[in-house]
Amino acid sequence: MAAALPACYHGAITRRQCELLLGEKKQDGAYLLRDSETIQGALCLCVYKKQVVYTYRLLQTHTGHYTIMTGAGVQEIFFKTLDDLIQHFKKKNQGLATHLHRSVKRKTILLMSPRRRSPPGPPPEQEHQHQHREEEEEHDYENAPGSADYVKVLPS
Repeated sequence: MAAALPACYHGAITRRQCELLLGEKKQDGAYLLRDSETIQGALCLCVYKKQVVYTYRLLQTHTGHYTIMTGAGVQEIFFKTLDDLIQHFKKKNQGLATHLHRSVKRKTILLMSPRRRSPPGPPPEQEHQHQHREEEEEHDYENAPGSADYVKVLPS
């Protein structure tokens, strides 16, 4: 990702922080980009619609093009830049929950730094409590247990 990143790129913010930022706008079609918490190198396009934040994972191919991760049988579209991808999805009826309307720009200069590492797991005596809490939490697609760390993107 050496190319210039759009002003709507917020870096390594959490899903919760993203939901708060988009929720403050309370406007369908508000969107931002952030780093994926589960797949290193992937981005998330997060879009607000009717008090729900929809998250779409963006992958970059070995040629530098971007695509939205799709389900089986759905044709992938590749974009030269993130700006091209955003412009495409600003049009109505392109497959997202709603078209992109207004970006949520970051308020401060983004300093590029190494990716943050997850803290080490809880001590063994707390492991059982931790597992129990995880089972009670509601997971979205991005943070579902057992998500792969890497996704292979192969041209069709």
